[in-house]
Amino acid sequence: METRELNGTDLELPVIGFGASSLGAEFRSVQLDEVLASVRTALELGMNFIDTSAYYGRGMSEVLLGIALRDVPRDDYLLCSKLGRYDVDKFDFSAARVAESVDVSLHRLGTDHLDIMLCHDVEFVNLNQIVDETLPALRKAQAAGKVRYVGISGFPMKVFDVISSQADLDCVLSYNQYTLQNTRFADEAVPMLKAKNIGTMNAGPFQARLLTNAPLPDWCLETPEVKAAARAAAEHCTKRGVDIAQLALQFSCAHPDMTTTVAGSANPDNIRKWAEWLAQPIDETLLAEVQAIFAPVKNVGHPAGLPENN
Repeated sequence: METRELNGTDLELPVIGFGASSLGAEFRSVQLDEVLASVRTALELGMNFIDTSAYYGRGMSEVLLGIALRDVPRDDYLLCSKLGRYDVDKFDFSAARVAESVDVSLHRLGTDHLDIMLCHDVEFVNLNQIVDETLPALRKAQAAGKVRYVGISGFPMKVFDVISSQADLDCVLSYNQYTLQNTRFADEAVPMLKAKNIGTMNAGPFQARLLTNAPLPDWCLETPEVKAAARAAAEHCTKRGVDIAQLALQFSCAHPDMTTTVAGSANPDNIRKWAEWLAQPIDETLLAEVQAIFAPVKNVGHPAGLPENN
């Protein structure tokens, strides 16, 4: 598996990382054997950067991931978790909760340190708290050796600019914003972040299933126009004998500034398929045709979190 250096750190991340949100039954009920097989398959294929959160499955993802990694040497994988978001509408970025959350995550995951800890979905709270309280508390955890690198994750591009201009960040994670339909992360945030030597990570290449042939979940927030374009693009790919998910994954992972692109599944067959897709060259002609379909809705998105953070 190809790797890239995460700016500002000594971490080498695989171009595709394993997202453990599915292990927390965020999308469907999962069985323990599926969890164990998915993690084992990801590691065997070189997807040794694993991303989770206290929010995923309300702790279940971290617990099951800890079980799956119990007999795996710690040097064989890199671990990223998140704190601050604990339920759909429950956020706590206080310093006291940061200290507690780091320790709880370490306990669940069965490790003495995290390679990365991120503030999760910061757009839902006042960003001043992240700058003045949350990140300083995370730096204390870092000084104690519990966390190697710290940063933020979020959806609106504005949060990366606002927070990085006021606080020291090691890295950030953006999701659903570097895809076939939406390249705002690369267009608007990455140049600024690179200039500050802040590591950039991408997640959600399939854009909440928009760029797959699977039915869209009820919580997909894309506009009807974006959804219609995605269906047209998927049908066009099918006529050409290609799964749009393959093109989506290849596209997201190809950008050199996307140090890693995190994709999640509790299905080992999906994970093997991703590795096979990345081993194949991207169809440049098909990519151009799909980008033409998306052109009328390129970078059309939706707000998230507090209005002032968008």
